[in-house]
Amino acid sequence: MVSTPPGGYFGQALVVDATTGTAQTLPLPDDILRGYIGGAGLGVWLLHRLGTPGADPLGPGSPLAFVFSPLVGTPLTTSAKFAVVAKSPLTGLLTDALASSQFAIAGKLTGHDAIVVRGRAASPSVLLIDGDGTRLIDARQLAGLPAADADKRLRAELGRGWRVAAIGPGGENGVRYATISHDGRHAGRGGLGAVMGAKNLKAIAVRAAGKVSVADPGAVLAAARDLRQRSFGPATAKYRELGTLANLLAFNAISTLPTRNFQVATFEGAERLGAAPEPGMPAGVEGMRRVARSSCASCTIGCEHIYRVGSGKKARVEYENVFALGPMCGVSDPEAVLAASARCDDLGIDTISAGGTIAWAMECAQRGLIDAPWLRFGDSAAVARALDEIGAGSTALGSLLGEGSRRASAAVGGGSAAFAPHVKGLEMPGYEPRTLHSMALGLAVNARGADHNRSGAYEADLSGDLDRLDGGDAHVAAAIETEDRAAIMDSLILCKFLRGVFTDPFGEWAALLASVTGWDVTADELRATARRIVLAKRVYNIREGWQPSDDWLPDRLLNEPLTPPSGRVATLTAQRLRAMIDAYYKKRGLDREGRPGPGIVYDLCLD
Repeated sequence: MVSTPPGGYFGQALVVDATTGTAQTLPLPDDILRGYIGGAGLGVWLLHRLGTPGADPLGPGSPLAFVFSPLVGTPLTTSAKFAVVAKSPLTGLLTDALASSQFAIAGKLTGHDAIVVRGRAASPSVLLIDGDGTRLIDARQLAGLPAADADKRLRAELGRGWRVAAIGPGGENGVRYATISHDGRHAGRGGLGAVMGAKNLKAIAVRAAGKVSVADPGAVLAAARDLRQRSFGPATAKYRELGTLANLLAFNAISTLPTRNFQVATFEGAERLGAAPEPGMPAGVEGMRRVARSSCASCTIGCEHIYRVGSGKKARVEYENVFALGPMCGVSDPEAVLAASARCDDLGIDTISAGGTIAWAMECAQRGLIDAPWLRFGDSAAVARALDEIGAGSTALGSLLGEGSRRASAAVGGGSAAFAPHVKGLEMPGYEPRTLHSMALGLAVNARGADHNRSGAYEADLSGDLDRLDGGDAHVAAAIETEDRAAIMDSLILCKFLRGVFTDPFGEWAALLASVTGWDVTADELRATARRIVLAKRVYNIREGWQPSDDWLPDRLLNEPLTPPSGRVATLTAQRLRAMIDAYYKKRGLDREGRPGPGIVYDLCLD
């Protein structure tokens, strides 16, 4: 007798062989669903279960998992999200990227809690999944197209109801930080687009084939109304009114805006790039002006801001892409930064890794380590040229930079690894660790690498409750708490921009999950689940070759102090970082080398 899955679940994953286009279902027992929930949590369990230890991330045997959650398809705001999980070709470790779109809803309603792809198609193909099963169609006519164009053409060909996730030229050409795109959104970090390209898949198209029930529809609807109302409150005001670009001027003011490859932490051209308040701009501010606002699927926050610069060009703008292609590369021309961001979208490559790798190459050229005299800080044409060469892999330099800063620095040598801006191979986001010590720890120990979304420890640094220039035990506790909260939000899945509306996060999340699934889940259980997910990621990385030295920061950040405008010298010594990491290991129940014991591994349900 087949048991009925909990509310919000189908109780199975679809495992597709891209070589043949055929598929099998993998049962997902209730204890696994309850232990890992969905999204990033269930994704890491699937990689443990289906991935071959030590496999090449770009090999046919490495799984690429699209993982949904029990909240997808409910009226809960921001719940139309999914996780893409794989072994990263950039880091060689776990990567999980989250994104919002109608693809999440249609993908889940194919009747599966996850879609996992293995194998490699014989020729460029599109994988179709709906109520009729799985099949491959030819994609040669889509070769070289931006993901958005491939999406548009496919949906016109396939008809109503289909939703598409596609790669651009970067994924086809094996750029190790290529993205997967859908509805104008991106599963951006870690090279998931390269994994999909290595499977010879230009796109995956899904069409809903059924419905999924929840345990208590009335409670879910009441929670959705309450959450919707709270999503219009002060906790999300910044995202609604200016978007994340508002961070740029604020970070510049407190010397936490990485500039010219982390050589300094303030940018003299920041005002030209900062978000200008409406209806007019203050005197002297030349920033990009917002002209429209939009939302992701099933979202009431509306954080998507469309900006326009002098030429009339419009594009969606976020803090991270402006930081990476602007201050990080020394570029202050708003139109050029906007164009570079749009070019990354067309090529299907991650803006943070692209900007960080180009900034590293600019410093190499400055030092005479790379023969590219045209590659100079502040030169917007150089950024544009470098992006084109990376996306096409058409030159030796483009192929080198498409490998990411860690691999490129190993190839170039000359001491360039000391200023390569990455952790575990993943390029650094726009937060200066020397002036944000909780964040420094969060970046160093995170499973994905230098990641601001899996560790929001910068919130503690910026709260005013901690001395952000002097890390200690309070910073360790803050890093662990934000990492645990992220693990649950990324598994439920709910948008991080909603985090501020919860006054009792674990208790409120437990109530949401209980109303959907029917489980008697509690706040304490969810805290234990968060720890399980965080540790399962670490166990996966250890299996794939992680070493204790990987939990560290670039040498530059530990050996070159900063002097913020306040005059207080900002340093992050190796001794201080080591002390925080050791305290983190102890609080996580790890040994001195950061490895969990046998009892912990057994508790993770991985055996």
